[in-house]
Amino acid sequence: MLSRNKILHWLGLEGRTHIKLYHGFGGVEQLEIFGHVLDRGPLPETRYSRFFLFNILALMRLFIVKPRAGARVQMQWNNEIAEAVTETDGFFHIQWRPAKMPEAGHHKVEVTIVNVEPGPVTKADGVVIIPHRTEYGCISDIDDTFLVSHSSKILRRLKELFTRNSRTRKPFEGVVRHYQLLSNTGHKGFVPRPFFYVSSSEWNLYAYILEFCRMNRMPEGVFLLSQLKPFHLLLKSGQQKHATKFTRISRILKHYPHMRFILLGDDSQEDPHIYHAIACHFAPQIVAIYLRHVRKSRKTAVAQVLGEVESRGIPCCYFKHSREAIAHSREIGLIS
Repeated sequence: MLSRNKILHWLGLEGRTHIKLYHGFGGVEQLEIFGHVLDRGPLPETRYSRFFLFNILALMRLFIVKPRAGARVQMQWNNEIAEAVTETDGFFHIQWRPAKMPEAGHHKVEVTIVNVEPGPVTKADGVVIIPHRTEYGCISDIDDTFLVSHSSKILRRLKELFTRNSRTRKPFEGVVRHYQLLSNTGHKGFVPRPFFYVSSSEWNLYAYILEFCRMNRMPEGVFLLSQLKPFHLLLKSGQQKHATKFTRISRILKHYPHMRFILLGDDSQEDPHIYHAIACHFAPQIVAIYLRHVRKSRKTAVAQVLGEVESRGIPCCYFKHSREAIAHSREIGLIS
């Protein structure tokens, strides 16, 4: 008779307490890494198909999660140790100040659950990214900014999610080229600009979005997503409260006070107002704002918001096609 764990494994689920660890990042003084502890969650995707039923089941698995609250996790960094306890949704966030701040680059870190029985999945290896000291960094939304999502139309959004996978979803035409130019990737002698992807999409979709970015050669970066959703809220995917997005962007700006940032978003949800608020609070750190125009009904209102931002001396580009954004970036000297 098959055991419960074997049945779950056959369904593409991990039925033992385990860690989902995401890329962390480091600033001037502090490093941080975050993740979830789950008693049940999806196994890494190993097969991709264009068959819509296969994609529906693959998406559903991402939301079949059972978070573990109160798990104590321990991070080991060289000879240093830091700890955190998971919240009700299984989320943990470890912050620490190393005795000596390491050089820029990718640094390995190990995280272990210390108050459950040790097992093969109670440890996870992760990466903390410390950006090179550059003049500019980039903070980008995801849905309808570079990933075609139809966020403002729930039925079309769900159709995209359910009938496609991370390898068959499409970026907007020209957007990959724009992001590569902004990051300076492929240009000898240039240090790549750091990218942060801040979205209202939930952590359930982390591996999905990461695979999409890798397949389309988007600049590598750190992801800051929204609260994990249980299965019964699957149909509300992407419909998060947006107030925390301001907080997450603020954290990045405070982490890198020496750096100015390019903000990239769209007009499908709340990016115009969030970026306006960021411009008001952190004007010296904002070098430019780019908003993709996807909603006809919002054009006048968004243009007015961006007019207020430009009055603060921050260049803005409200564009339909990425070639317009590329031309604007060249005009103001962000790319060559």
